[in-house]
Amino acid sequence: MTGAETEDDIPLGERKTVTDFCYLLDKSKQLFNGLRDLPQYGHKQWQSYFGRTFDVYTKLWKFQQQHRQVLDTRYGLKRWQIGEVASKIGQLYYHYYLRTSETSYLNEAFSFYSAIRQRSYYYQVNKEDRPELVVKKLRYYARYIVVCLLLNKMDLVKVLVKELSEEIEDYTQRFNTEDQLEWNLVLQEVAAFIEADPAVVLNDNSSVLVTSHRLQDGSVPPLEQGMVVGQLLLADALIVGNCNNQVKFSELTVDMFRMLQALEREPVNLATQTSKQATLEPSEKPAKRENPHKYLLYKPTFSQLYTFLSASFKELPANSVLLVYLSATGVFPVTHLDYEGPYDFGGVLTNTNRDVVNGETVQKRNQAQKEMHCLHPGDLFPFTRKPLFIVVDSSNSTAYKNFSNLFGQPLVCLLSPTVYPKSVQDQSQRGSLFTLFLYSPLLGFSSVCGLSSVRRGLWERAQDFLQKVFRDIGQMLTRSRSIDQAFLQFFGDEFLRLLLIRFVFCSATLRLHKLFRESRSFPESYPELPKQDTVESVLLQKQVLELAAMLDVQSLFWDDSLESY
Repeated sequence: MTGAETEDDIPLGERKTVTDFCYLLDKSKQLFNGLRDLPQYGHKQWQSYFGRTFDVYTKLWKFQQQHRQVLDTRYGLKRWQIGEVASKIGQLYYHYYLRTSETSYLNEAFSFYSAIRQRSYYYQVNKEDRPELVVKKLRYYARYIVVCLLLNKMDLVKVLVKELSEEIEDYTQRFNTEDQLEWNLVLQEVAAFIEADPAVVLNDNSSVLVTSHRLQDGSVPPLEQGMVVGQLLLADALIVGNCNNQVKFSELTVDMFRMLQALEREPVNLATQTSKQATLEPSEKPAKRENPHKYLLYKPTFSQLYTFLSASFKELPANSVLLVYLSATGVFPVTHLDYEGPYDFGGVLTNTNRDVVNGETVQKRNQAQKEMHCLHPGDLFPFTRKPLFIVVDSSNSTAYKNFSNLFGQPLVCLLSPTVYPKSVQDQSQRGSLFTLFLYSPLLGFSSVCGLSSVRRGLWERAQDFLQKVFRDIGQMLTRSRSIDQAFLQFFGDEFLRLLLIRFVFCSATLRLHKLFRESRSFPESYPELPKQDTVESVLLQKQVLELAAMLDVQSLFWDDSLESY
């Protein structure tokens, strides 16, 4: 209530408007705060709660639009408070995306975050002597940047980072706060994240072309007519990041970020939604799931990882596949025994508060005991009761060669090189080369050839050429008479088909590259692929050399495959 007005002076209808608004605002905050208490795993438990929260925020948003004038005069509604509601709706959509993997929700989050900036909802915050309000604004910027990164809006990200930097500088000068270092670290992390890609595509005017690497219509080689492959579909994926010193932003390492996009279809273009931006009304959820559901686990402990694995396994639908992607520091066994079982090869690191020295773990235990903070191959055995597709990017990935298919279900492991040439190893902080190939084969190829930029016309010609190469690799896999059937059982799913084809291309490229001399520098798989039919195929070697010639880097490759052995 404003001025010297008493409650009796205010018309009953307007008083009711303020009361209803206060009720909706309190209810929305209560429901929003309850979201953090929901279990992060499992598909069923959270949906009804999210639905109720969406309903209240939709009512609140429409209510403040319809009664803005009354709320301005009788309640004293500030623009930053409207911004706070819009920001919460943006967060709701983002978290709904995280739980469903539907990229359409990212577009919805973007709509609300974008409107906050366009309408300057937080503009007045800097004039108030309240540091907690400025922190709300800074957090909004950080969340907006994450959504823009996931939507590949890199030009906008750079603008937002500049604005955030100015806001942080203003904040730290005005208020003597203890969180200055934390905010500066946020800036450093996002700056490093933006620069992580080893090569850029340049337009004719030398501006950077933003390229997307999500699955697009027509980008997956079709199955040959009459080809019999499995009907399994990728339903769930665990994406685990636990690499020491790798660039990250908001609990997403570069490797996690790349694999996340490799398992998503390109979202609907935002141009179709501009008419909706004017009203900013929360929309209905799409009926069909386009992407596999994903759990993003940044530096999980063993118990966290096992809990999420168990939840995914339990809820995996019939005829579906669980994918486990592990990007993590290697843990190596101390002693080698005469009999080596599934817990004797080490594995990958799970999180703990132990000391870490130079990226490898310090051993503080009886040498006869197994490493406790480690995901061993044997830890995954129980989950092979259902179709399992594993990708391991680690300095000890070969530990997972020692698998046993105990239950006869489809099982494939794609394993990274364990040793890289020094020039490649020096780039590892910006993401692994192996994951880069699985995410964008042409980016991986450019990186391993030391190309920091490629002209747009050449990039597009090379992409068209790779489409033909990938069709040929697909035929090599499906026509091979000695290939393990597990590969073909996964081949019906578009995401897994593309990962298998990109894996073969990566293997063939590194085998021909002059810097990659050791067998440990080549990717491996369980079961093994028939090399002559796939990664050492004469046709594929010829195509790798053609691509190298197209990019003018043929001197980096053995042009007679016999030279390399």
